[in-house]
Amino acid sequence: MYISIAAAVVTILLKFYAYHLTGSIGFMSDAMESLVNLFAAVFALVMLHLSQKPADEGHAFGHTKAEYFSSAAEGALILIAAFSIIRSAITRLIEPVPLENLNTGLLFSLLASLVNMVVGIILIKSGKKHKSLILEADGRHLMTDVWTSAGVIAGIVVVKFTGWVVIDPIIALLVAINIIYTGYKLISRSASGLMDASIPDEDIQKVTTYLDSLKEQQIEYHSLLTRSAGQRKFISLHLLVPGEWSVQKGHDYADRIELTIENMFNEPVTVSTHIEAVEDPASMNDIGLDRK
Repeated sequence: MYISIAAAVVTILLKFYAYHLTGSIGFMSDAMESLVNLFAAVFALVMLHLSQKPADEGHAFGHTKAEYFSSAAEGALILIAAFSIIRSAITRLIEPVPLENLNTGLLFSLLASLVNMVVGIILIKSGKKHKSLILEADGRHLMTDVWTSAGVIAGIVVVKFTGWVVIDPIIALLVAINIIYTGYKLISRSASGLMDASIPDEDIQKVTTYLDSLKEQQIEYHSLLTRSAGQRKFISLHLLVPGEWSVQKGHDYADRIELTIENMFNEPVTVSTHIEAVEDPASMNDIGLDRK
C-alpha cells in the first residue's frame, strides 16, 4: 500500500503536468483518476491496519470487514471523479480548444502509465497471495487506470495527426463511463461482503465433497452455512452422529472434521460444528438460520 501511495503521487504529478502542457481534457480526466487513486490508497492503508487487528471484547469476530469500507469508499470517489470529468468534457465539446505541446504531454502520460502498470501487477499478485480484498481492489483499479491512459494516449495521437480537437472531450467522456463502471463494481463487491455473502461456490463444493465422504463412518450433516468477512471465511454446520456415541467420541470427530476443513484453505477459516443424534427427528427442525 505504501508503494501504491508513492505511485499515485508520481502519476498525479506526471499527468497533471501533461494536462498543463497540452490543455487536453483527456489528460485532465486521466489525472483526476490518479488523484482518486491517491485518496483511495491512503484510506485503504488505514483500513488495512484496522482489518489486521485481533478480535477483542467489542469485536469478537475480528475486524476483517473493514476492508469492505475501503472498497466502497474507493468506488464512491471514482464516481465523484467521473461526474466531474463529464462536466468538463461537455463544456469542452461546446467550446473546443486547440491542444499544444502534444509530444511532451504524451511522453509524460506514457511514463505515468508504466508506473501504474508495474505497481498494479505487484498489488494484484500480493492481494491474491494474502487473500486481501484491499490490495487486489487497489491493484485492479490501477490496471484499469493503465487501460484508461492507453485509450487517452491513443486518442491524443489521433488529435495530433488529424487536428480533430473534438476527439479530446469525447475521449474524456469515454474515460468517465469506464471509471463509472469500475466504481459500480467496487461498491457492489463491498455491499455483497457487508451483506455476509457466501464463500465462492468452488470452496463450498470442496467442503461438501469432503462431508459427503463421511457417510461411510455413519456421519451426516446439514445446515451448512457460510460467509466471507474480508480475508476470513466462516463455515458452520450440524454434524449428525450415532446417538449411542459418547460425548467425548462425538467431540473428537467434530474436532477432526473442523481441522480438516480449515486445512483445505490457504486463508484464515473459522469452522463451527454442532453435534446432533442422527436418529432424532427433532434435529431437522433447525436446518436453517432460524429454528422453525
